[in-house]
Amino acid sequence: MRAYERFLNYVKVHTQSSEESGVTPSTPCQWDLARMLAEELREMGVPQVELDGQWCIVTAHLPATPGYEDRPTLGFLAHMDTAPAFSGLGVQPQLHPHYDGGDVVLPREGRVIRVEEFPFLAEKKGQTLITADGSTLLGADDKAGVAEIMTLCQRLCTQDIPHGPIAIAFTPDEEIGEGPNHFDVPAFGARWAYTVDGGAAGSIEYENFNAASARVEITGVSVHPGSAKGIMENALLLAQEVNGHLPAQAIPGCTEGYEGFFHLEQLEGTAAHAVMEYIIRDHDAAAFQGKKALMEEAVARVQQAHPTAAVRLTLTDSYYNMKEQLAGCMHLIDNAKQAARMAGVEPTVEPIRGGTDGARLSYMGLPCPNLGTGGYNFHGPMECITAEDMDRVVDILTHLVALYAR
Repeated sequence: MRAYERFLNYVKVHTQSSEESGVTPSTPCQWDLARMLAEELREMGVPQVELDGQWCIVTAHLPATPGYEDRPTLGFLAHMDTAPAFSGLGVQPQLHPHYDGGDVVLPREGRVIRVEEFPFLAEKKGQTLITADGSTLLGADDKAGVAEIMTLCQRLCTQDIPHGPIAIAFTPDEEIGEGPNHFDVPAFGARWAYTVDGGAAGSIEYENFNAASARVEITGVSVHPGSAKGIMENALLLAQEVNGHLPAQAIPGCTEGYEGFFHLEQLEGTAAHAVMEYIIRDHDAAAFQGKKALMEEAVARVQQAHPTAAVRLTLTDSYYNMKEQLAGCMHLIDNAKQAARMAGVEPTVEPIRGGTDGARLSYMGLPCPNLGTGGYNFHGPMECITAEDMDRVVDILTHLVALYAR
């Protein structure tokens, strides 16, 4: 079975995670895919498969082929959930065989994936393009990675491919930043691993943002507006002041590459009380600390200017740049480049303007760069992937296994 055929089955299983539930997994529907994957692995003949009955983590271990038992265990991971940002319920994948390289009209909601907006589409001419129907996301993030790892397992179980010990894991709740919360690195047993959770086939990512969240809670002074002079402190106006003290161009819409940002994700409230939710990002550790200091300064300045109001800041670090943890094992990057070229794909190395489970796992003692799945336009209705790129990713993973067996 080709990777895309598995993928078509997986995307129909609803696994959207939620930031609101406060439990793990954050949505019970993620168990459906976890059970499916565990059963498929057993049917393939993988001898050691476990579904954690508490945390919804699927793990599997493939023993080394005879004569390769002394090789270090290599791991591969992907996440089962889809993003809360756009509906993942009722996904109806659409196949576009022999794609003509032009605009793609989706059958629902009047949406069109335009080459002018997404020029990479022209390179996919002649391939089998896969999209959603316009009413949901597709789920390539990260069910494409799941399908590719599962297809790798099938190859290792059915073909004569020498390999060392292989560890596999599928985790919940990556999209809400909680994927590794209950991951047992020692039990997983891998010395090194790769998450398969990136973009274009052949892309390799080992630098990601340092990340923090910032919550600004403002309690104003609320009185009748007719007698408010010299007394009222409007919490919504104070929120504007806080934001005004931050650099106007340091926002996602004005930054790229290694440039960090402040992103105001949510502002809600009344004149009496308001809450602002930010995420703060930067690749450089010193610049990251500087951005957090700027946020603290902005809040302090507004508090000083309005002493009768209460302006409170809560800063929480989320994850850090995995580059710091991978400096001593750059063979992971070199071998990924070689494996891509062996699969006929020119590798690209680029920073992640976000984070992955691999970033946190790297700080938990499991060096774990990220590999592309072949997918594009994640987290929305324009998401797409091709069957051929998924085949190439499986080839890359297969070559990686062979390289580490050497």
